[in-house]
Amino acid sequence: MSAEATNPSTPVPVVPTAATAAVAPASVRRKSRPRIDLRRLGRAALLGPTARDRLPDAIGHVVEAHRAHHPDADLEPLRRAYVLAESSHRGQMRKSGEPYITHPLAVTLILAELGAETTTLTASLLHDTVEDTEVTLEQVREQFGEEVRYLVDGVTKLEKVDYGAAAEPETFRKMLVATGSDVRVMSIKLADRLHNMRTLGVMRREKQERIAGVTRDVLIPLAERLGVQALKTELEDLVFAILHPEEYEHTRELIAENAARTADPLAVVAEEMRGVLREAGISAEVLIRPRHFVSVHRVARKRGQLRGADFGRLLVLVGEDADCYGVLGELHTCMTPVVSEFKDFIAVPKFNLYQSLHTAVARPDGQVVEVLIRTHQMHKVAEAGVVALGNPYASGTDATATDGPGADDPVDGERADPTRPGWLSRLLEWQQAAPDPDTFWSTLREDLAQDREITVFRPDGGTLGLPEGASCVDAAYGQYGEDAHACIGARVNGRLATLSTVLKDGDTVELLMGQDPASEPSREWLEHAHTPAARIAIQRWLTTHPGGGAPADEPAGYRADADFRERRSHESGPGGRPQGADVRTDRPGAAVRLAGCCTPVPPDEITGFPVRGGVVTVHRVECVAVAHMKSRGRTEIGVRWGESTACRVTLVAESFGRRGLLADLTEAIALAGGDIVSATVEPPSEQRVRHTYTLQLPDAAGLPALMRAMRDVPGVYDVSRTQNQTPAPRLP
Repeated sequence: MSAEATNPSTPVPVVPTAATAAVAPASVRRKSRPRIDLRRLGRAALLGPTARDRLPDAIGHVVEAHRAHHPDADLEPLRRAYVLAESSHRGQMRKSGEPYITHPLAVTLILAELGAETTTLTASLLHDTVEDTEVTLEQVREQFGEEVRYLVDGVTKLEKVDYGAAAEPETFRKMLVATGSDVRVMSIKLADRLHNMRTLGVMRREKQERIAGVTRDVLIPLAERLGVQALKTELEDLVFAILHPEEYEHTRELIAENAARTADPLAVVAEEMRGVLREAGISAEVLIRPRHFVSVHRVARKRGQLRGADFGRLLVLVGEDADCYGVLGELHTCMTPVVSEFKDFIAVPKFNLYQSLHTAVARPDGQVVEVLIRTHQMHKVAEAGVVALGNPYASGTDATATDGPGADDPVDGERADPTRPGWLSRLLEWQQAAPDPDTFWSTLREDLAQDREITVFRPDGGTLGLPEGASCVDAAYGQYGEDAHACIGARVNGRLATLSTVLKDGDTVELLMGQDPASEPSREWLEHAHTPAARIAIQRWLTTHPGGGAPADEPAGYRADADFRERRSHESGPGGRPQGADVRTDRPGAAVRLAGCCTPVPPDEITGFPVRGGVVTVHRVECVAVAHMKSRGRTEIGVRWGESTACRVTLVAESFGRRGLLADLTEAIALAGGDIVSATVEPPSEQRVRHTYTLQLPDAAGLPALMRAMRDVPGVYDVSRTQNQTPAPRLP
């Protein structure tokens, strides 16, 4: 059976539903969710179904919680779902001794308290029937419609007899795919896991730890990403109690000691805030939000000795968005704000729908009180996340509807969920390429371990959601999938960048794509791939092409990784030809670029080699890269200078360090007619400084004079053209 039970002989540490409510004084105690009485429900369930015009006594808690959020909801589907679930599970018992029906009832109550609509609650009551009884999905569809059938199917486990050790990862894969079309699938799974964790009790210690480990690595991150904080925080505390019993007990003692104190700084500041807002004419509730166990533990690790204000935060609830900023202004005017603690998640919501203003105020005794400011609707979403969004398929604007056009008839067999977040879309994409259950399972845990998401913008106005730490490689695979193998460079915020560049929230990324359909990813890209989609796609290509992976065209000494080579090509003009350069090839129409390792200019003797994308790279004949490519059997292409004598060249200036040197050098370059395309200055070493300039010249004939002008700058003792001398690498 899917719902695990407890054995009273080895109890798991008890964690209150509202974690600190058991020990917090009345002044800081928040209203806890009602706990379901399993024994009373068990007795009610054993009485069997009641008359058709009455609701069974056993679902009284569910109805009360549901009506609090949806007073006009039709309760008939719940009555019929309970009757079917109770009769199907009749005779089945949990290990703790209660009738099995108490589990789906408890799961449904959790969702009802969060504000789930009727369809979700109906499916929740039935969520174990197909898995554990003779009820079929077809029967569910016939009696309750396609949406309920879809939700029940989404949370139904795959059989171990069919999948063996792969049953758990493949069940999660199936569940995530279903969630991609309807996030309510995961809502039911999270509530199911919460109740099972509450009653985990006595399973063997190793089984407790295994289940808690999966909850920590998979379910809690999913609850965070779906914004269901009410479930996430309780799951965190339950996992904490099982996996870290000593730290849990120490934290419990800290909370109990704080509760015994007579003076509560949070209550004092809350009353001061109420007075400030009253005088300002702002209607607001000021509540105390005790921290849950894991939160207290984290704060203790961060701050060391805890003081009274560290055990909770103040929550200010208002009616409108504008009132949030009004509250903020009053608090910052009348109290001492801690400016570094201010965050605006209203203007820029988190990727999991969370919105609030965060700030903090300092007390005269030095204690800092954290404050959350949000509307009542924001608070509902902060607690319940996607559960608060209701039915994404309801007609019109009724988010609680369970019937109506489109509810049971997905268009063209597709279910386009408007609530699907970007991270879920990415997960669904890469899971399709995961070759086996083990790879999927390990990669899923790695992916979910990434705490934050950033948003980057595309030049076409679109956006990409990526995990924090993602690079241009990740952006390429996030936008183009496996077509990203042909990516040859990027511009970040309008500037050329290597594909290894780590992106920041708000960056604009333009990905530069080659035209060769047979393009290969570089092996080096794996070092910069942060997302599963990028890593799996690159690794799969390398696995199917042993010894493959785009090799470097030039020696490694000047960073011949693919993204850097191609970045240089895109510093050129249309068609891949360097701006101002005129080079002709013995293959008419071929795109040409000048190699960055030796930056040939007229009248240098030159030769060419074909590289990815049908481009010919032009080198000086004495360049060490030429000998390297000839030794590998690369085809040499005849090239010659055309009529234009404009050129681009890279020069290295060696100098002694002194004040004003950089300004004098750039002035000398400008006076000699050179335009600086890019410049880098290495950190001084033994009072010596190395400058590297890429310059555009209108006429290559002016290069000697420009180099002399640079040498004449006081402190400069040598100027030379770049010429890599590093031995060529041995490629696999």
